[in-house]
Amino acid sequence: MNKLLPWLKAATIAVALGAVASKAAAAEFVVAYDGFYDRLKVVNKGEFQYAQVNFYLSDIASNEVCTIKSGKIITEKQEFDLTYTDKAQLLLPFDKQLDTDKAVIVVQPENPKHECQLKLQIEATDLADFELSKANLYTLNEEFDELLSDLSGFFVSKLMWFLLPEQQGVVLKFNGQDAISANDVSCKEQRCSIKVTDDWQDDNTVLSSHAELISATPWIVK
Repeated sequence: MNKLLPWLKAATIAVALGAVASKAAAAEFVVAYDGFYDRLKVVNKGEFQYAQVNFYLSDIASNEVCTIKSGKIITEKQEFDLTYTDKAQLLLPFDKQLDTDKAVIVVQPENPKHECQLKLQIEATDLADFELSKANLYTLNEEFDELLSDLSGFFVSKLMWFLLPEQQGVVLKFNGQDAISANDVSCKEQRCSIKVTDDWQDDNTVLSSHAELISATPWIVK
């Protein structure tokens, strides 16, 4: 199984995405679009059924959600409204023209005291029909591993793999506590860490759960 970058710890990365995020005005967050485009291109090149790259804003000091008051995507000639969620997830288009036009993202946070930072999250959220079989969890784990390796780049993932920590499995978030009780599963509050092994690939055994699955992220060894 591929190794992972230290800065992909817990599959969350505070990133500049190829540009320096800055405060153009009081509490205003500005970052170039090109870094988003590069990472979205990696996802679009792959054949991922579950794995996604999502982008969030959080406050640097408190790590709280940097709730967005308003946002724009701006080029030299055009301006578009930014689409986002109440969890400060940036819902950005995969748009070659925006990349060519050197677009920038400008965000005004709801709380003027917040100094926003960007976080890249490797996760799966479209799991409404996901069956908790070992085979499905194996597929999910492999997708995370492939996407994380692709994002780390050829040099690190192929030539310096021995320096990198290892992905052990997946972390599932539920809407209830201690959702799964099984071997190789460790639950704390709403999250369950599941160690996935190669012999799960064709194993259709279903793990019993008494809560709704909300999302999944890679489980990285610290």
